[in-house]
Amino acid sequence: MNVLVLKNIPTEGPGTIADYLKGQAVPFDVVELIEGQEVPSGQDYTHLIMMGGPMAVYEMHMHSHLGKGAAVIEDFIKKGKSVLGVCLGAQMIAHVLGARVYSGGQKEVGWSEVEINPEGMSDSVFRTLSVEGAPKAEVFQWHGDTFDLPDGAVRLASSPVYANQAFKWGKNVYSLQFHIEVTPEIVTEWFAQEQSFFETQKLFKKTLDVYPEYSKRAMGFYSEFFGK
Repeated sequence: MNVLVLKNIPTEGPGTIADYLKGQAVPFDVVELIEGQEVPSGQDYTHLIMMGGPMAVYEMHMHSHLGKGAAVIEDFIKKGKSVLGVCLGAQMIAHVLGARVYSGGQKEVGWSEVEINPEGMSDSVFRTLSVEGAPKAEVFQWHGDTFDLPDGAVRLASSPVYANQAFKWGKNVYSLQFHIEVTPEIVTEWFAQEQSFFETQKLFKKTLDVYPEYSKRAMGFYSEFFGK
C-alpha cells in the first residue's frame, strides 16, 4: 500500500489520517498543490486522499491547482483505485464525476449531527462512523458549498441543511462533506483568528469533549477504507 495525500491549503492537512497511516507504518506522500508542488512521478499509489480548502470548485479559473488536483482524482478513479475526498475534496470528486457544485446559501460550521441512511449503515466502511450503532454520526463541519449527487453514486448521509453529506461511487470512492480528520489542535488553529471569544471557547471545549470517541470512529473508518 502507498498513499498519496493532496492538500489544497497548508492549514488543511491530513490530521488523524496521517496519524493512522504512521501507526500502521503505511508509506504516504503529502503534496502541497497550492504551492506548486508536483505529484511524484513513478510512484505506484494505491490510495488518494484529497483534502479540503476555502476555495470553491466553481472558482477553478482562479485557482489553477484545483484543476491539477481534479486531474489526479480522475486518473485514480479511471484506474479503479481508492479515493477519499474531504470537504472541498468531496466537492472535487463530485465535479469530476459530472455533478454540479455550487454555493448552498447557508454555512454549516462546528459540531453537528448527520443522519446515516440505510445505505450508509449497510456500508462496511461508512457505518464505522455511527454513534453506538445508531443511524447518526456527530461530525465537524465547515462549509457553505454543496453538490448534486453524481450519476451512479449512493448517498450515505444527510443533514437538515444539506442532503448530500456523504456518498460512495463504485466500490472504493468515498466523499465526505465533513471533516473526519480534525484534531483539537487543528480546530484551534482554524478558529484562532475568530472574533467571538465566547463562541470559540465553547467550540474548543466541545472539541475536547467529543474528540476521544470521534477519533476512535475515524480510526475505524480508516481501517476499513485503507483495507479495501
